[in-house]
Amino acid sequence: MRERHRYLFIRILEACNADCFMCEFALSRDAYRFSVEDLDELLPEAVAAGVRYVRFTGGEPLMHRDVVELVRRGTAAGMRMSLITNGMMLPRMAERLAAAGLAQVIVSLDGASGATHDVYRRSPGMFDNGLTGLRAAAALGVLPRVNTVVGPHNYTEMPQLQKVLTEAGVVQWELSALKLDRTITYPDPSHVREVCDPLYDADPHTVLVPLGKRFYGDTEEERERYFTESLTPRASRPLCHVVDDVIYLDGRFGRMYACSCLPHREAGHGPAGGAPLRENGAVALDTPVFRAHAGFFRAHGPELCSGCSTTAAGYSDDIARLGTVPPWRY
Repeated sequence: MRERHRYLFIRILEACNADCFMCEFALSRDAYRFSVEDLDELLPEAVAAGVRYVRFTGGEPLMHRDVVELVRRGTAAGMRMSLITNGMMLPRMAERLAAAGLAQVIVSLDGASGATHDVYRRSPGMFDNGLTGLRAAAALGVLPRVNTVVGPHNYTEMPQLQKVLTEAGVVQWELSALKLDRTITYPDPSHVREVCDPLYDADPHTVLVPLGKRFYGDTEEERERYFTESLTPRASRPLCHVVDDVIYLDGRFGRMYACSCLPHREAGHGPAGGAPLRENGAVALDTPVFRAHAGFFRAHGPELCSGCSTTAAGYSDDIARLGTVPPWRY
């Protein structure tokens, strides 16, 4: 019996109705869909591998015509179901998703109001719909979370966004650093800390406090790497523990990875390239190839990873310190 339950991420499509400047799936019309039959085949293997939490990603999962049925099938198999969405379609789908058993919904919000968020996402109405959908889902018993991509363009908005999300009853908030294929420059790193340190130092009993590490780092070493080399904070040495608890499935390409950040790495060969989902035509999760991939990043992730998320880094550090984490901390 595993000490901790695993998270299974499934990219169920790559199509998206948003035009976010930092995203490879912006306005994608890709035709791939992870099917109900795919999920039915996968779920027994997931149960055997110790998975308890399943999160649908995209693209935009709510564009998948069978997303409600996918949530229902996962719930019936004993999974705690989650999905991450830009929120545009959430208000009109929240009731059906909750009835199907959705346990958590994550909405991406990058500004403190539609005046900025909708510009960053190049999608009018997305902020208001996302916030409305979060409130509707929460009223139906679905855990509401927000993920925010933060960078030089919007870090000064984070105190106001913290107030907005707290007042909206959001329970979890991830602030993850903007990642682009170039150096990201902040004119005044000290101002970033002046603005954002209070977000993390706030009283969690009265204000929504971000999960995981600070997006610019908790230590001087991490902050130096982030502000000079654009390297986001990683799991602390000596080991990354995320890879013990995560399986990320890219259904379109039939590959799986031991962290939700790894599929976006450029390296496509060797341990960094993940593992095939199928062996001899059958779905198999805990294969020797996957274990070798996970073992590589367990040992080398704290030195090699260049795109870790604040939540992943914080999760690993919590495991190292405490041996366990509360539900939904990843």
